[in-house]
Amino acid sequence: MTLLKFFSDFVINDYLSFIGVFLTLYVAYYYFKYFTRVNPLPGPFPLPLFGNLFQFFWYNDLKLFFINCQKKYGDIFEVYLGIRRIVLNRPEDIEKLLMPSTKSQYLMRFPYTQGLDELGMMGKGILANHNLKSWRYNRQFFTQAILAPKFSHEAIDWTNKLFNELEGYWNKLYLKEEIIRENKNVLDFSAWLNRYTNDMIIVLTTGERSYTMAGYFNIQGDEKADHPLPIVDDSEKFVRAFRKHLLNVAIFVLLPPFIRHYVPFVKSKANDLIQNVRSIYDRIDTIVKRRREEIKNTPLDKPLPHDMLTSVITANTPRDINYTKTVGGEALERPLNDIEIRHIMFDAFIGGTDTTANMITFITYYIAHHPDVKKKMLEEIDRVFQGDRTRPITESDFHNLKYCEAIIKEVDRVHPVANMMARYSQEPDEIAGYNWPAGTMFHINAVTIHRHKDHWDEPNKFNPDRWMVKDFEPYKYSFVMFGGGLRVCPGRKLAMIELICLMALLFRKYDIDLVDMKAPLKTKSIGITTCTELLVKVKLRN
Repeated sequence: MTLLKFFSDFVINDYLSFIGVFLTLYVAYYYFKYFTRVNPLPGPFPLPLFGNLFQFFWYNDLKLFFINCQKKYGDIFEVYLGIRRIVLNRPEDIEKLLMPSTKSQYLMRFPYTQGLDELGMMGKGILANHNLKSWRYNRQFFTQAILAPKFSHEAIDWTNKLFNELEGYWNKLYLKEEIIRENKNVLDFSAWLNRYTNDMIIVLTTGERSYTMAGYFNIQGDEKADHPLPIVDDSEKFVRAFRKHLLNVAIFVLLPPFIRHYVPFVKSKANDLIQNVRSIYDRIDTIVKRRREEIKNTPLDKPLPHDMLTSVITANTPRDINYTKTVGGEALERPLNDIEIRHIMFDAFIGGTDTTANMITFITYYIAHHPDVKKKMLEEIDRVFQGDRTRPITESDFHNLKYCEAIIKEVDRVHPVANMMARYSQEPDEIAGYNWPAGTMFHINAVTIHRHKDHWDEPNKFNPDRWMVKDFEPYKYSFVMFGGGLRVCPGRKLAMIELICLMALLFRKYDIDLVDMKAPLKTKSIGITTCTELLVKVKLRN
């Protein structure tokens, strides 16, 4: 009451003076903490409240920002994006962070983050789960589902089926003789492959079809796909919501809560993104409820589908052959609840869409620029398929395409999709020659580590043959395509199946050439590097 009376006597100048004093004290406190911080490292000078956001916005690309910081400040530097972040650029400095041990203190990617909590992501699923007991439990069921042999067979089967659908659209739009003669066989490879991988991950995880390739086909001309328009539109709406989330989730990690909550433009955008992610949750919840009913109505002696959703719903139920699971020595006999299942599916969608689509896009770009590599790749593909350009690809083919695998690794080395990995310390530790307190946020810069001159011969040269040398192994932690430690990507096997099979299906039958060989690869980077457009000409191989 006394405080209210105190402020009630203020006039406008008093309020302005009060605000000025408050801001002065805040700035003084901010820089006192900055100049007395533990282990002051080189890095861009931060501003109160905003940190290094303005420098980041100058590049408008996290990958470019970190590359330029490394060039200017060296192999270890700090940035202030939301919180203080220590960026590591040498393999030697990240060994403890990626140690594959249950005793590692670096099992957390993030501490509690208010922004991710506002999105309903904290403490749930796998990717952003800071609750280690919950993370271990969810990951065990996720891994059991995705590494099952039947799941791998399904992945190869759907790769073939969906590629046949993709070919059908390309045949109608780009591969007719008159279209090729008139040089109208130009397509945005990135857009098509994004939709292919969207449809792929949704059918593998949920067992339900998605029709975003059909939706993209529908807007290319007057002819429409054979699928019902409402179903196609519904698929497009769902995937657009997911892409919107992926491209903007960094707002909730990098921007301080004050800016998200009180700066008008940012506030409205943040609120829109929260509503957007809730609509995604609602859609997943509907799918989960429908599948539960289908399983309930299926007799115990009848087989169930081999998709991930069915696997995680039936885990620790009478339908699960491995009924009791043990996590950290503790037996957990309960099945997953609907919230846990929702976020496992949510994380599967995130991990399986843009990453694979962008990787195959980068592969196509680098193959086009290296005809010697393309020649060797085609020789291997033709040898494996014996000139048959139409038969379905098999698991045996997948294991025999070693040079294709080498190309994938080399593309990721020179142009990683996942360019940044985070680890959070729970205890004091020595990293990169400095003693750090508990609660330090580290970032592993895969871009510079993959090209570090101390550990790679000709690091800036694109050379898949380096991976074909007998007994070749890169220096420890100098290649982190799928991360490392217990937080290594659980979908890495699926990613390699999809990438190798796609390479074979695409290049055994088609010539894919860049429209402009001089144009740089158009990308945008926040947590992962995405291709915004790749224009190519496609025609049947001669």
